[in-house]
Amino acid sequence: MKHNHLLLFFMFFMGTYTVWAQETFPTNGPKDDRMNLYAITGATIQLDPQNQISKATLLIKGEKILEVGQNVSIPPEAVQIDMSGYFIYPSFIDLHTDYGIPEAKPSRPSRQGEQILPAHKGAYNANDAIKCDFKAAEAFNYDEKTAKEMRKQGFGAVLTFRQDGIARGTSSLVSLADGPENQSVLMADAGAHYSLSRGSSRQLYPSSKMGFLALLRQTFLDAEWYKAHKSETFYDNTLEAWNAQQGLPQFMSVQSGLDVLRADKIGDEFGVQYIIKGGGDEYQQLPAIQKSGASLILPLNFPAAYSVNDPYEALRISLEDMMHWEQAPANPARLEKAGVNFAFTTSGLKKKSAFLKNWRKAIQYGLSQEKALAALTTQAAQLIQADKILGRLQKGYLANFMVCSDNIFSKKSKIIENWIQGKQYLIQSHPSKDYRGNYALVIGSQKYLLQVKGEAFVQKIQVMYQDSTQLKGKGMVENDLIQIQFDPDTSKSSKKQLVRLSGWIQDQKAGGTAQMIDGSWQDWSATFQGALRAPDTGGKTRKKRPDDPMKEPQYGSVPFPFSAYGHETIPQTETILFKNATVWTNEAQGILENADVLVKDGKITKVGTGLSAGNARVIDAQGRHLTSGIIDEHSHIALSSVNDRATVSAMVRMEDVVLPDDVDIYRQLAGGVTASQLLHGSANPVGGQSALIKMRWGMPAQDLLIKNADGYIKFALGENVKGSRRANSSRYPRTRMGVEQVYDDAFTQALAYEAAWKAYNASPQNNPRPRKILEMDALVEILNGKRFITCHSYVQSEINMLMKLAEKYDFRVNTFTHILEGYKLADKMKDHGVGASTFSDWWAYKFEVYDAIPYNPALMYEQGVVVAINSDDAEMGRRLNQEAAKAVKYGGVPEEDAWKMVTLNPAKLLHLENRTGSIKVGKDADLVLWTDHPLSIYAKAEKTMVDGVIYFDLEEDKKKQEWVAKERNRLIQKMQQSIGRGGAAAQAPPSFGGFNWHCEDVFIEK
Repeated sequence: MKHNHLLLFFMFFMGTYTVWAQETFPTNGPKDDRMNLYAITGATIQLDPQNQISKATLLIKGEKILEVGQNVSIPPEAVQIDMSGYFIYPSFIDLHTDYGIPEAKPSRPSRQGEQILPAHKGAYNANDAIKCDFKAAEAFNYDEKTAKEMRKQGFGAVLTFRQDGIARGTSSLVSLADGPENQSVLMADAGAHYSLSRGSSRQLYPSSKMGFLALLRQTFLDAEWYKAHKSETFYDNTLEAWNAQQGLPQFMSVQSGLDVLRADKIGDEFGVQYIIKGGGDEYQQLPAIQKSGASLILPLNFPAAYSVNDPYEALRISLEDMMHWEQAPANPARLEKAGVNFAFTTSGLKKKSAFLKNWRKAIQYGLSQEKALAALTTQAAQLIQADKILGRLQKGYLANFMVCSDNIFSKKSKIIENWIQGKQYLIQSHPSKDYRGNYALVIGSQKYLLQVKGEAFVQKIQVMYQDSTQLKGKGMVENDLIQIQFDPDTSKSSKKQLVRLSGWIQDQKAGGTAQMIDGSWQDWSATFQGALRAPDTGGKTRKKRPDDPMKEPQYGSVPFPFSAYGHETIPQTETILFKNATVWTNEAQGILENADVLVKDGKITKVGTGLSAGNARVIDAQGRHLTSGIIDEHSHIALSSVNDRATVSAMVRMEDVVLPDDVDIYRQLAGGVTASQLLHGSANPVGGQSALIKMRWGMPAQDLLIKNADGYIKFALGENVKGSRRANSSRYPRTRMGVEQVYDDAFTQALAYEAAWKAYNASPQNNPRPRKILEMDALVEILNGKRFITCHSYVQSEINMLMKLAEKYDFRVNTFTHILEGYKLADKMKDHGVGASTFSDWWAYKFEVYDAIPYNPALMYEQGVVVAINSDDAEMGRRLNQEAAKAVKYGGVPEEDAWKMVTLNPAKLLHLENRTGSIKVGKDADLVLWTDHPLSIYAKAEKTMVDGVIYFDLEEDKKKQEWVAKERNRLIQKMQQSIGRGGAAAQAPPSFGGFNWHCEDVFIEK
């Protein structure tokens, strides 16, 4: 190589200020504009991900590229640098960093108790998590340490922003070159940023993901209203900034594939297409993400293998975590195959130095080289609208490029230099020539074998006596210079005496001077004899390891959902004829013996005897019982959070946080459950809006929701609501009297809110447009009979209070849930028209349920109240058939009516009785085939059908359990092999199986 190292180093240390100095900056010393002009010749240049040219020239002046190609005319004053044998690529771009941005501090110490109001003062938003007035360009400071780490991985520019809050303000596109901050900022306001994390805010609301989404919705609405009415209202720095940023690229940061879909959904609501930074598990939600059309920013922080040597410790690791460990590196390849657009980020890596290794691993797992490069260059530049200055090597673009020793996709390739805006950064020393081979070494009259081994960058030396005996010592070759020291003594003497050689190596010859053990000096020489001999394998061929980089690794498939009991393919609707069953119709026919039920297109089409099959699949149900599916009126399964903490949380929606891959869905199918109401918890008087789902195991979250169902909302009374047991709580209310006042105040406000909108809609020219408030919208729906209350309740006095308050505002409570003192006022409940959804025999687990009795369901039933029995618990939800049987034991409820307490009655309470809850022609085919009497403790759900699709089958479940055991064992063996080969090891996660939520659970999400 003809690289003039002295010239390069002179330019590096003496000429760089001239390259960077703006015209307005003084020059410290003689000015020489020639140092701005470089011609880099002879390299293989990757112009962009698709185009490469060999033996090309890159001509740059200052910070920009003048020309690039094979026939570039080089001005005589240009400094020429011969890069023959090297590869040149555009420098990378990272779109998700906080480089040079100071860390945000919490709004107040957590020990100070609950923070209701915002901590910041002035004309800012009412919530500390909305921080869109922040500008990265105003806070940016050059960070040499981080810049150096990023340059080593090939990055030349990054998008940086403060990663704090739900609305985070603007980012800046900055250069990783050193110099004054104002020169580093390439684009001051490059994008607007949001997240599903509240960050440093300590404000009480929001504290959950559903709250984060609700706050985003409300801020969209507030900003729209403010834009139209700010001259009539007030000045708000935060909303001013929000509105000003809507024309920028919109970025959203989330932590999972499910959150990608949540973010995209709220973007669709307001006409925004977010660029979403994901969590690396997007392949698990691939069909839905593909459909969303969102562009992603992908981390490459692949999980380490878990330490599984202890078999009991290994049981704490879910199969889902094990499968993700194996499949995470294939995430980019699967997204590419699906046509999803993405860029890469170093975000999430503990060490930036792991980036290139993981990037190449993604390629090994099937990602194309072209897409891998585009995701860090052209694609990244396009997403921030910087594709006219960055991402490719082209005339007029910034001179951001890296020099590599080899094709960058090779694990042997090293980044030698990274040029950023025409400024050279030496990443590591240029390699010496490749001198590897065998040499005949002669020192005086003594002969040895000298071997130069290793990689081109790190050439190691081994001296051998009589071509076979290795001598202790070491040596190095660098820049045509060679140094060696070794102990010529072949005995095992502990005394170490070294011969030291120094000299030159060139044209397959080496020589110089050696200082011997006795201190004398002798000449030495070494002559090349040939390439290194391959190790003797005894005629055996090398066996490839399972993760051999020469071929794509093997890994498992993606079940639907990504769970231990997921389906290989999504089950489909069938035409099925159940023959000879004992059919519990829940209709006037009662229980039919030896009856047939025909299911077609997801509906019950015939009920009778002697039905013909036609082309239907026949299931012989002789000796079995066929019922409608169980409906759980009160459940908290399949949710990522259950409580938010605003006193009135009517704006939050449980459908925003449905978890379609929660294994409790499958477990409840195994217990005959086909539908549930997923309720908000009981941390506040007015909770969030319910999600009504069917157990369509394997379908995306939005497809679990029951379409065109009435809206429901959770209210709560009692101990949980007051929060008086929390000593540092300052949130109103603190007493049961205060709870009543919360309702009275909320509905008074709702009436006023509704009146203001009616006035505006009737005469918009004479009335100001009211601010749209989501929590008020939900309360107005209650007043107008469009949303219905399920109220957590225990104590007689409070139950009576809420019925009277509802009557005062001319609506009715739909359901009292828990209602363990319902037997005390069942007659009043009947008169009010409210139903009951209760426990069969829970009592005495806290003070306000001391008066509970197991006869409660029967006594309310006797008064004509519509009574359901619910679970409020993932475990109980699997055996609600047995809970219904307790109504027969305690109170003598007839079997058919007891069965209705978990089927038709909850359907009535959820206003779904025309669609499900009984076996009737035209209703949804939500059916369960039981092995025994459904109220028996011996009964098992043999088949559970939802909308004509069998989502649980007892025989298939046995096969799935066998597969789970084999798959766990396979992955454990693979992890042990990975760790045994030197791979990283991680400890088992702290919990297994997620959360089993209950009403009172409060988990504060950051």
